[in-house]
Amino acid sequence: MGSDGRELAPNPHATADQVRAAWTDPKLANVLYHDWEAGSYDEKWSISYDQRCVDYATDRFRLVAGGAGWPYRHALELGSGTGFFLLNLMQGGVIGRGSVTDLSPGMVEVALRNAAQLGLDVDGRVADAERIPYDDDTFDLVVGHAVLHHIPDVPAAMREVLRVLKPGGRFVFAGEPTKIGDRYARWLGRLTWWLTTNVTRLPALRSWRRTQRELDSSSRAAALEAVVDLHTFDPTELERTARAAGARNVRAVTEELSAALFGWPVRTFEAAVRRERLGFAWAMFAYRTWLGLSWVDRNLLAPFVSRRLFYNVLITGTK
Repeated sequence: MGSDGRELAPNPHATADQVRAAWTDPKLANVLYHDWEAGSYDEKWSISYDQRCVDYATDRFRLVAGGAGWPYRHALELGSGTGFFLLNLMQGGVIGRGSVTDLSPGMVEVALRNAAQLGLDVDGRVADAERIPYDDDTFDLVVGHAVLHHIPDVPAAMREVLRVLKPGGRFVFAGEPTKIGDRYARWLGRLTWWLTTNVTRLPALRSWRRTQRELDSSSRAAALEAVVDLHTFDPTELERTARAAGARNVRAVTEELSAALFGWPVRTFEAAVRRERLGFAWAMFAYRTWLGLSWVDRNLLAPFVSRRLFYNVLITGTK
């Protein structure tokens, strides 16, 4: 049980002692949580390796780092999870050969399996981002998506990234939560969860409700996310961290304001209802609405609204 009385939801092979220790050991918590999530992670976050996610990954990369220098001959994804960012960048022509690392053996296994199914040249290692197990000057590019906020010592990880990059090599990290964005996203998520799980108790809507076991599992996962999500970022402070590590040409940009205000309630709603009740039409509605609001954020709001108010921060720099 956790310190607040809620049970953890770890990988089924974890021992009871490991589960207890995870509440005070963020790295162990990351391993247990992401091992537990590995098999269902792509489905949970609507991750795919088709044109939709290829476009998403390459657009994120282009937004912060531009389109020059493609393809990068050899790239490393730090905290790869199931390989979403690296594999879709490879399919989009950004990267030639790839390597993946993650603290979670389960995630590395799934990433390599996804790469093999896509016919992509990728190797992988279970590794700590603060001690990357590759030689100096190995990679032309290091990428990561939603990884920095899981790393206890971000400055140490940034120094390691620069160590394994070749001179002139680039890093690109995307999908990191801003301080302000994380506050409103979590508030919207909690409110949507409460509303959905209570409204679907009504007799007319019970067929929409997930089983109590599924709801309890999602609640336990959310509880453990409080342990594995270690940081939120101010864009300017993140730029300073990268420069202090020795990076050059550092640039942070942010995205998703109206898209995040829409997207977080949608994701939470989807987690609280039976997936089969939503169907393809719902998926297209959610995706197209998110695309439209992202256009609004990028073209109408970004020129006038402080970058600190947007949900995602992306950062790049060179060695």
